[in-house]
Amino acid sequence: SPTEGLAEVFYAIGDALTGEDSTEIGLVYLRVALYLKPDFPLAYLSIGEVHDKLEQYQDAITSFDKIPQSSPLWNNVQIRKAYALNSQEKVDKAKDILQSLASHMKNDPRPYDALGSIMRSRQRYKEAETAYSKAIEQVEKPKARHWSLFYARGVCRERLKNWPAAEADLKMALKLNPDQPLILNYLGYSWVDQGINLKEAMDLIRKAVKLKPDDGYFVDSLGWAHYRLGEYDKAVKHLERATELRPEDPVINDHLGDAYLRV
Repeated sequence: SPTEGLAEVFYAIGDALTGEDSTEIGLVYLRVALYLKPDFPLAYLSIGEVHDKLEQYQDAITSFDKIPQSSPLWNNVQIRKAYALNSQEKVDKAKDILQSLASHMKNDPRPYDALGSIMRSRQRYKEAETAYSKAIEQVEKPKARHWSLFYARGVCRERLKNWPAAEADLKMALKLNPDQPLILNYLGYSWVDQGINLKEAMDLIRKAVKLKPDDGYFVDSLGWAHYRLGEYDKAVKHLERATELRPEDPVINDHLGDAYLRV
């Protein structure tokens, strides 16, 4: 109807404005869209996302809950709701939602991926590892886009001090996405920190720095690799740059201190 068409126009403008950080004006347009068309899941989703961005998590959840289960958006919205609950420190409620969602989203890794992310952010690495393993089980044949599942599980396993399994996951992630700086840096730094595969580790880290030259953590890894190889002058050069990029990081400052001591 003409009224519904007008609601679509107000929604489109509101969604565009909130995406450009004109949040308050965008919300006005979205509210008008809902006034014209009360049953409008996309508008509720956009309003919920705005509240989430503003860290108004309960308002976000209230908006997400307006979207009916019959909507094609419902599954994605439940994942967003779980993240909002986690931000409210309601971790177990978030876990319940995602486990329930996973039970009827067969062959879709997203609910378990979200659960793994939440548990990893809480440093509950064993639960995160289990969640990522279940996410990987939903993938019949891993593709390039699934690199993050293996990377995340590898990080959890490294934190759980199961390096052989962690290394296998990180290598698999690298196979799926050879140009992903996060994988290159994490695997390379882990080898350097253990004093193994130093030449190969250096190649991985150099590639990561080339892809993201202004990332302090990657530059730190390169400096620390030079340190481990006994190339202390080169280490100082890169570690000084890393502390400029990440002056607040204690590990990077500690690495620089070690390098200064050597020279």
